[in-house]
Amino acid sequence: MATKTLLLGLLSLVNLAACHDHHNEPEDTQKPFIGWTQDDLDAKWGTDWGFSGISTFAHLDHHRCLQYPDMEYDIAILGAPFDTAVTYRPGARFGPRAIRTASARQTAFRGFNPRANLNPYQKWAKIIDCGDIPITPFDNALALRQMSEAFTNLAHSKAPEKNAKSSVPYRNIPKLLTLGGDHSIALPTLRALNKIYGNVAVVHFDAHLDTWHPAKYPSAWIDKDDPAQQSFFTHGTMFWLAHNESLIAKDKSVHAGLRTRLTNIEDNEDDDAQGWVRIACDDIDDIGVAGVAKKILSHVGTETPVYLSIDIDVIDPGLAPGTGTPEPGGWTTRELIRVLRSIDSLNIVGADVVEVSPAYDGTGEVTALAAAQVAYEILTSMVKKGLDNGSKGKGKDEL
Repeated sequence: MATKTLLLGLLSLVNLAACHDHHNEPEDTQKPFIGWTQDDLDAKWGTDWGFSGISTFAHLDHHRCLQYPDMEYDIAILGAPFDTAVTYRPGARFGPRAIRTASARQTAFRGFNPRANLNPYQKWAKIIDCGDIPITPFDNALALRQMSEAFTNLAHSKAPEKNAKSSVPYRNIPKLLTLGGDHSIALPTLRALNKIYGNVAVVHFDAHLDTWHPAKYPSAWIDKDDPAQQSFFTHGTMFWLAHNESLIAKDKSVHAGLRTRLTNIEDNEDDDAQGWVRIACDDIDDIGVAGVAKKILSHVGTETPVYLSIDIDVIDPGLAPGTGTPEPGGWTTRELIRVLRSIDSLNIVGADVVEVSPAYDGTGEVTALAAAQVAYEILTSMVKKGLDNGSKGKGKDEL
């Protein structure tokens, strides 16, 4: 009986405490949404932690831009989950998902980049995540057609009105940052850019040339003199194909971070004939980050439209193992980022980060994290390029 009385007494105390807490709650919680403005709701419920929310790049708003062609943006993140043109390890179809996941700690409210004195997510640019191109893994001819059509359609998207009519030319045309996918996605991207800008320069960070003639992969099954063969489309030949389609500006393009084995010295001679300048991986030890950046800028210039293409295997596989064609002896993640920061005056009209293959990454997601940081640096450079001339270096913006 005493126990029962004690339990009843404790329950009464709990009920009293609950009633007390209930009566002391803010009045607005008792009247859900009544009198609340959208700003109130956004302030209370509109922010994610790094570990919460739907997985978009840096928690950006997601729009399926290919389905809604009237969608306006200044810079869009687009996934190209394609990897059936690889020559060694597949898996980069999962790259866009991995990079988005690795970008989770990037948020608009804590996105300030001290090296550029700006927050790319809170400046002039409307940046969104356009989702992925639904690319077939069964038919590379169809996949190339899908990507070419997708990139071409998005290349004709509109910037928001205030930027479409801005006095800062860089703002007038929307830009795409593509998350690969294997490196072959650069070909359909260059096709799309050509329709807007004409021939563009390519600044290409990679362990490999990717300008190889397709017949350098020996096979008795192909006709090396027939450039229309579908098997010629690979992640090591797409710049050769782009050159043949006259998509690349003559004598304006640069490779950086090269260190792979060659078929023979003729590979470099073929590369010369296509108008490229080569910066070897080892050059960073001899001329440093500043020397590498100076060589790129002096060759390309700051007004030439540039497609910036970054294969994650430019980083040493000890630091970025999750990739399809790893080559030991590469740059550190820090060295790559420092070079990118030193060439932010380039006129980047499109970019990609490719060849992240998360199946080969470690539990710490180091390759995906490196790719997400590289993407953030590219976004920073794009936004910085679009600042009005009177405020560059001060981090201010033209409203």
